[in-house]
Amino acid sequence: MQISVELTLTPLQNDYENHIIRFIKQLRLSKFTILENPLSTQVYGKYDEVMPFLTQEIKKAFGDMEHVLVYMKMVKSNRSDYEPNF
Repeated sequence: MQISVELTLTPLQNDYENHIIRFIKQLRLSKFTILENPLSTQVYGKYDEVMPFLTQEIKKAFGDMEHVLVYMKMVKSNRSDYEPNF
């Protein structure tokens, strides 16, 4: 089963930028399709591979910060090739 996951990491501390950059760089190193925009990062791939990877990376990010939020949206399908037709 293919999934699309949108993530926004929001550290609640002054040195937030370095934590966000480190998190995104770890996502980029994965074997998954990664798309970025100024507000979020999207990860696309097989559910059984993406979810353990994200669990691991979110746990690392949580371990590096005192206070942090992760916003996540998931869609059951790979929408990496989506282009609006309107």
